[in-house]
Amino acid sequence: MKKVVLLGSTGSIGTSTIKVVRDLPGRFQLVGLAAGGNLDLLREQTREFLPRVIGINDPAKAAELKADSSLKSRVVCGSDGLVELATLPEANIVLIAIVGTAGLLPALAAIRAGKDIAIASKEILVMAGEIVMAEARRHGVKVLAVDSEHSAIFQCLDGKPPESIRNLWLTASGGPFRKTPKSEFPGITVERALKHPSWNMGRKITLDSATLFNKGLEMIEARWLFDVGMDRVKVVVHPQSIVHSMVEFVDGSLIAQLSSPDMCLPIQYALTYPERVVSSRVQTSLAQIGQLTFEAPDEDRFPALSLARQAGTVGGTLPAVLNAANEVAVEAFCLGRIRFDQIPEVVGQTMGRHQVIESPSLDEILAADAWARGCATNS
Repeated sequence: MKKVVLLGSTGSIGTSTIKVVRDLPGRFQLVGLAAGGNLDLLREQTREFLPRVIGINDPAKAAELKADSSLKSRVVCGSDGLVELATLPEANIVLIAIVGTAGLLPALAAIRAGKDIAIASKEILVMAGEIVMAEARRHGVKVLAVDSEHSAIFQCLDGKPPESIRNLWLTASGGPFRKTPKSEFPGITVERALKHPSWNMGRKITLDSATLFNKGLEMIEARWLFDVGMDRVKVVVHPQSIVHSMVEFVDGSLIAQLSSPDMCLPIQYALTYPERVVSSRVQTSLAQIGQLTFEAPDEDRFPALSLARQAGTVGGTLPAVLNAANEVAVEAFCLGRIRFDQIPEVVGQTMGRHQVIESPSLDEILAADAWARGCATNS
């Protein structure tokens, strides 16, 4: 039985992971759970799975959990609690599904404690991909992808070396505004931007999919996960979201992974790797789907892709700045402080003002993140 710590258990990826654990009884034991703020759902999960340790970000809610005599789990709190959970001695794998930058320190702590990690938080590799992958090699642990796109590439590569790759092709649905004229972008509301055509995801990821920043972050993530240059990471729009990504090999062959869109599949593969385990949750009928189409992304309407390519190519602290500025801009859009079309403008302006540090330390990355948040807030 594989022992799992799940950081972000009450979010979209976290609740899908819970479904996978229920689908495969006897295969997994959830030894640690952490939530951001959803006290009631964390309490329900704790009663069902009886983890040894649970964590929540809010100290007041942590105190409430400690006072609940019906819960037998030890309660930890905040960022220190996440690190403690990530390094539980009995854990075999730590699945990190925390939105934003909060997953970086627990990811590094888990690696240094000899744990395999499964990453659903793009920010970890976007901010510190060079450091994270170097630490994983040093400690001999696996960094497994949970994003459907990176899971697809991992499955298609099947152990082939980076020099066998001509291009990695990340597929994008195109989001809800794939056909929307650029002239209409200033009037786009939060409600419209949250209506994703293919996936049911959390608010931040859904809004990033509307701007294509989600795909931009995935480009940088792929660069580090699969050890290829940014010039070999490509994006193609695929509205049906059936082909999750492809690998183009040096001999011209294209190998793709296909399935109906359901995050339970890549989560299950990350947790059971290298095995494939029977599950009836995902069913795909190509005859019913009928057709698969592809088109080039419009980088004029969606400048997030070119900004991400620039950040990934320059490297250093610039990807952390891209990520932090985008988080601030998305929140400002949600609060009505900026328009939808101003999200990439804020990110581009912040990147343009940044003095890049090459081969940064973790402290320098975190400092760049903090600087970018201040700069973007004042843009």
